[in-house]
Amino acid sequence: MRDEANMTNQLFEAALGIKAPWYVQGVDFDTAKRQLTIAVDFVAGSRFAYPGVAGEHPVHDTQIKRLRHLNFFHHECYLEVRVPRVRLPDGAVRLVEPDWVGQLDGFTLLFEALVLMLAQQMPFAAVARIVNLSWHRVHAICSRYVELALTSANLSDVSTVAIDETSYRRGHEYLTLVADMQARRVVFVTPGRDAKTIEGFAAYLSRHHGTPEQVTSVSIDMSPAFIKGVGEHLPNARLTFDKFHVVAHASKALDTVRRQQQKADPELKGMRWTLLKDANKLNLAQLTDLEALVRQYATKRTARAWLYREQLREILGRKQIHVVSEMLRQWCTNVMRSKVEPMKDVARLIRRHFDGIVAWTQTRQTNGFIEAINGLFQAAKRKARGYTRFATMRTVLFLVAGKLDFSGLNPHAS
Repeated sequence: MRDEANMTNQLFEAALGIKAPWYVQGVDFDTAKRQLTIAVDFVAGSRFAYPGVAGEHPVHDTQIKRLRHLNFFHHECYLEVRVPRVRLPDGAVRLVEPDWVGQLDGFTLLFEALVLMLAQQMPFAAVARIVNLSWHRVHAICSRYVELALTSANLSDVSTVAIDETSYRRGHEYLTLVADMQARRVVFVTPGRDAKTIEGFAAYLSRHHGTPEQVTSVSIDMSPAFIKGVGEHLPNARLTFDKFHVVAHASKALDTVRRQQQKADPELKGMRWTLLKDANKLNLAQLTDLEALVRQYATKRTARAWLYREQLREILGRKQIHVVSEMLRQWCTNVMRSKVEPMKDVARLIRRHFDGIVAWTQTRQTNGFIEAINGLFQAAKRKARGYTRFATMRTVLFLVAGKLDFSGLNPHAS
C-alpha cells in the first residue's frame, strides 16, 4: 500500500511539475464533494532564498495555503501547501512562496492563466460559471494582472494614436480610449470626454517612458474638446479627421433633406436606406429608384444632396493632397451657393476643420480600429447585462484590446 501511495504521489509530482525541495505528501479524493486535494510539503531541514537578501535562510515556522488549481478531469483540484516563513539575518521573518503560487491569494499560476484566457473571450459571468468561482473573484484575478502589466508598460515608441469615446453607463457616462495605431492596441482609458482626458494621456505617457512630444499624428472625430486637448497637450501632433466621419456628416445632412422634402414628395418615402447605403450594395430595384431620382437633380434637392455626398466621398478618396485641397474648396463653394441648407452646415464644418480633413489624404489614419473595439465592448456589455463601474470597463477593454504582456507575471499566460 505504501509503495502504491508513493507511486501516486510521484505521479502527481511529475504532473504538477513540482521539484525539490517540494514534494507531494499525499492525495485525497472526495467523491461526494467531487474534489481532489493534493498536500504539498518541503523536505525537513530545507533552507530558502528570499528576494533581495543574499544566501539561503532557515525556516522559522510554516503556514498552510490552499490553492485552486486546474481541474482534475471534471473535479475541482486544490493544492494544500505548507509554506515556510524564513528568518533573515536581521531577525525579520518573511514568507517564501513556491514559484507556482499565483498573483492573487488562493490560486496557482496555471489556474489564473486559464481565467485570463477565458476572460479575453467571454464575459466574467460566463467565466465564473465555467470555473465555479464568484464573479468578483474572476474580476479580481483579471484586474490584478491588468494593473500589474500596465505598471510596467513601456510607451516610448507610441507616435501615432487614435482617440475616441464610448458610453459605459446610462445617463451620459463616457470614457475615452487612446489606441496606438501602429501596434493596434489600446494604451490608455480614462473617464470623461473633455480636454482633460488628453491632458491625462500626456501625463500617462510621461510616467511610462514616453513624452507628449513624441506623438506626431492623432486621429479624432471633430470634437471641440479633443481638438483643444490635442492642441494644448500634444504639441507636435498633426490632427487627422477621419474621412468616414466627414462623409457621415454628409449622410446625416442628406437624410435631413430627405425628411424635409418627403412631406411634399411622397416618392421619397421608403428611400432612406437606398440613399444612405453605398450604391454598390443596392439591389436592382433600389438602383432603379435611385437612378430615377438622380435624373431629377435639377428640381429635387434630395437628389442634389445625394450628389454632393457622393462628390465628397470621391474627393476624399483621392491621394494627391493639392488636388484634394483644391477640389474640396470648390465643393464647399458650390454647396454654399446651392439651396440645400443642411449640406451647407457640412461645408461650414469642412472649412472650420480643413487642414485636419485634408491631412487624411496623406496619413490615411482612421478611427476604424478603435471604433471596432467600442463595438466589441458594447456587445460584451450587453451580453453581461451591463458593466457599470469604470474600473471594470477599464479592465475589460485592456483584456480585449490592450495586447498586454502577462508573460513576466505568469509564464503560462500569453
